[in-house]
Amino acid sequence: MDLKQTALLLIDLQKESGTSDVVGMREVVQNAELLIRTCREKGIPIIYTRHIGRADGIGLANKEPVNELGAPIYYQAETENVEIIAELRPGKTDIVVDKYRYSGFYESSLDLMLKSLNVKHLIVGGVLTDCCVLATVLDAYYRDYQVNLVKDMCGTTTEGAHMASILMMANWIYDLKVYDAKQMTKRINGEDYHVWESSGPDELQFSPEDVRGIFAKLSHKVGI
Repeated sequence: MDLKQTALLLIDLQKESGTSDVVGMREVVQNAELLIRTCREKGIPIIYTRHIGRADGIGLANKEPVNELGAPIYYQAETENVEIIAELRPGKTDIVVDKYRYSGFYESSLDLMLKSLNVKHLIVGGVLTDCCVLATVLDAYYRDYQVNLVKDMCGTTTEGAHMASILMMANWIYDLKVYDAKQMTKRINGEDYHVWESSGPDELQFSPEDVRGIFAKLSHKVGI
């Protein structure tokens, strides 16, 4: 990972996410704070996505949950809920990309911003692991960005869905690297660190019975 061609991509860390039922959301925010601080110190660009649904219902995804007025129940535009969590508030030079679908790349300016910054590597975290994070990471891979996933800077509504989503990405995104936030901080600071990366397709063949044990391997495989 060339730090001069790297950006931190934070997915949907909005006020609504902070008040939702995301398991471990406090840890997600704390780890995002750590990575934001570290990247700012090193001059690594920071990009936030915001998920937004128009109050008039235009552009909503099929079967998007709406209220009796036809407005989206979640992430409704022009409400406080779509703003970035206060502790993670963007700085003046940070980039905020609004999106209307799960993937941060779909019909947004994200790819343009990354190309303008000459970014080849992404440090990724956010919510929900099994939804917008998964969709965005897959789209990044399709566009030949190398993704460094910070697994304890991601979260969703159940631990099982979080673990399964991380494992699916690790199985099939061949150049994915998986970190914990503290290890990524060490990597950025030029210190010894641990990272997991696949040695072949479908390496982590997990089942409902052994998913915790397989998931634990992501923290221990490679020492550098």
